[in-house]
This record gives sequence, structure tokens and C-alpha cells, in this order.
Amino acid sequence: MGGAAGGRLAAAVSAAGGLGMIGMGSAGSVVALERELAAAGEIVGPWGIGVVDWVVAQEPELLAAAIAARPTLISVSFGAGFDWVERVHAAGILAVTQVYDAEEAWRAQDAGVDLLVARGSEGGGHGVDGMATLPLLDAVLETVSVPVLAAGGVGSGRSLAAVLAAGAAGAWVGTRLAAAEESLLSGAARQVMTTVEGTGTVLTSAFDAALEYPWPSRFPARVVHNAFLARHREDPGGAEARDELHTGIESDDRQVIPVDAGQGVGLLTEIEPVADIVWRMAEDAGRLLAGRAREVTAPRP
Repeated sequence: MGGAAGGRLAAAVSAAGGLGMIGMGSAGSVVALERELAAAGEIVGPWGIGVVDWVVAQEPELLAAAIAARPTLISVSFGAGFDWVERVHAAGILAVTQVYDAEEAWRAQDAGVDLLVARGSEGGGHGVDGMATLPLLDAVLETVSVPVLAAGGVGSGRSLAAVLAAGAAGAWVGTRLAAAEESLLSGAARQVMTTVEGTGTVLTSAFDAALEYPWPSRFPARVVHNAFLARHREDPGGAEARDELHTGIESDDRQVIPVDAGQGVGLLTEIEPVADIVWRMAEDAGRLLAGRAREVTAPRP
């Protein structure tokens, strides 16, 4: 959610009853975090900050700044080590990380991580091209005792109800909120998200290569397929591709800009306030779960 989940979005999610996250992605920095903290103002309710492991390795002060902000939780993902957990705990902050299989989940729990995010391959943005959300959630819940959130393809009351019924403690929602009014995404990027079908996303590292971000090859990004990828997906590191991408980002060209989106993006038809999205998902999930509970507990005729 780097580039989408800024201070306004985080504050709006928390105000609506969720837990808002300020996301520091590939371009995360202390300056960017301070800007978004100022934009958030006084956040009502729990909230968190998410950072990328390799970005923190390049700018260690980013994690220090995140800890100094005193959020409810800090998420560090896309790395292999857990030396950050002790620092986060020492400040009285919960530690969170994304996992992609049962072994990773066990190692994270063993390292003291308080909350795991089981992120399926349907999810938008960076992740592992591995297990889908529900099979992954099954495997992780069988392995650990700490709370687990489900991520990847959760963007409606139906999908929220599904992961809650499966045993998740909650959902880690990205794509649905990235298109909200309070998102940092440009108008063109949000419009793209409201017009693409769920089958219109692909896994690729092409944008990272063109932008010269040192993402490990294990973590491609699920993005909306566009004209840039059609032209440069096989050779994104060339000068022509780099120049075209930078120019397209500056002009907000919807045929060129990278738009992270999961397979649930087809549900998006309009740009809405965060509060409407959160409340509708919660109400729809509650109604579905209550109805199913009555069916399951009904006496056999």
C-alpha cells in the first residue's frame, strides 16, 4: 500500500472502526513518513505503520522514526530476519509481518511476532506467487497460535465473511481501500481500478526493474496490465522503458503508470469514502455470518 495508504487514509480507516495503516513502500523514507504523519493528524483508534525490510536496510532511520511515532503496531515484511521485533516490542508496540507458507508463519511466531498476515497470491502489490488465500490461511492457522489476518482478494462483505468463518482474526484489505477518496493514488490510477476486470491483473517485476527498485525476485507485484507492460514486460530495464515510465508517471498517463491491484479489483465500480467501504463490508459480513450461523445450528428435521 505504499503510495496509496497515506495519513488521511489511515486516519479514515481507524475512524470508521478499522485499523488504519500508513504504508511506506518502495519509496518510503523518513521524510515521507513525517509528511504522512502530519496529514493523519490525531488518529482516533488503533493504527499502524508498514515498512519494507529492504527499504529499512537502506535507510535504518525509517524504522526508528516509525517507532518514535508510537503506533499500535508496526509491520515489517519482505525480509527474512526478525531482529526488528525486539526493538518494536521494547517500545510497547505490536510486531506484524506477512507470511506466505506455514514454515514462514512458524518462524515468525517463534521470533515473537504478535500478529501474522497470511497473504495469498490474489493480493495486489508485492507478494509471493504461491498459495491462494484460503489454502494458505488453512495451513497457517493449523501451524500457529497467534492471531492471523487474511490478505489477498478480500474486498467485500462476502470475502470478509469467508475468511472470518475460516478462523482469521480479521482481514488485511488493500485494493478496495486503495481506490477510496482518501487514498494517495492519483485520479488516473483510481479510475483505472474502477474500470478493470478481476482478470486484468498480472504478476510482474517489470515496473520495479524500470524504476530500479531492488525488490528480491521472490516478490513480484500484482498490477493492472497496461500498454507499458505490453511493450516492455520482457525487457523493462532498458533506457527506453525507463524513460517512458518516468514520463508516464509525471504525466499520470493511465496506459503507462503502475497500478497495484489484486484479483478483487473487478468489484470496484466507483470511488467512495473509506467510511462507506468499511461499514458496508462489516455490515454485509455480519449479516452473512449471522444467517449461516442460524442455518448451521438449526435442528435437523
